[in-house]
Amino acid sequence: MMRAVDPVDRRPEAVRGMFDAIAERYDLLNRLLSFGVDRRWRRLAAREALAKSPARVLDVATGTGDLALLLKRLAPGAEVVGVDFAPEMLKRAQAKAERVGLGVRFLEADALALPFPDGSFDALTVAFGFRNFADYRRGLAEFFRVLAPGGRAVILEFPPPPKGLWGRIYRLYHRRVLPAVGGWISGRPEAYRYLPESVVRFPPPEELAAMLQAAGFRPRVRILTGGLAGLFIGDKDA
Repeated sequence: MMRAVDPVDRRPEAVRGMFDAIAERYDLLNRLLSFGVDRRWRRLAAREALAKSPARVLDVATGTGDLALLLKRLAPGAEVVGVDFAPEMLKRAQAKAERVGLGVRFLEADALALPFPDGSFDALTVAFGFRNFADYRRGLAEFFRVLAPGGRAVILEFPPPPKGLWGRIYRLYHRRVLPAVGGWISGRPEAYRYLPESVVRFPPPEELAAMLQAAGFRPRVRILTGGLAGLFIGDKDA
C-alpha cells in the first residue's frame, strides 16, 4: 500500500510512487483539473511545437502518452519519443500507441537527467508535468541542452489560479471539490490533495518566463481559457 505523501512533497521517489499508483485514472485526473478542455490545450501545444516542422520531437513527462501520440498523428514523418519516470504510466502509453498503430518510442527517464546527447531534438514538449519537477531551473537547463540550435520547447501547464472571482472559484474547486471527487473515484485521496496544491504553488507566468530566459531561451507566454492554463514557449537561437 502506497504511503500518503505530503501535499507539497516533490521528492522524486514520492512523486514517482504517486503517479504509478494513479496511472489507471490519470487521464480522468486531467479531465477533472481542466474542466474537460485539456484536449484542446494539447492541440494548441502540439501546433506550437510543430510550427517549425521538426524532424525529432521529445515529449517529457509524457504520462500516458496523450501529447506524444497527438504529435505523431499531426506529424507522421517526425520521430517522436516520450519519456517519463513512472513505469506504470509508460505501460499505458505504450498500450495506447499499439492500439492506435502509432510508432512512438516510450522510454523510462528522469527529466532532470535526460539520457540523450546535446542537440538531439528539434522540439520538446511537456504537458501538465513540469510543475512536478523537483528543480524547475535544472529541468529547463536539460531542455536547452537536448534541443538543437533553432529548437523550441513548449510547456503546457496549470498556472496558479487567476485573481478575482473566477480565481476564487477555481481555487475552491481545486482545494475542496477535486480532492473529494478525485479521491473517491481513484481511492487515492493523497494524490488528489497533492496535485491541486502543486498548481497553487507553481510559479506565476511571468516568473516562469523569466526562468526560460535565464536558461537561454527566448520566451513567449500564451494564457488559455481565462488563466486556467498557459503555454510557455521557449525558442533556442539557431
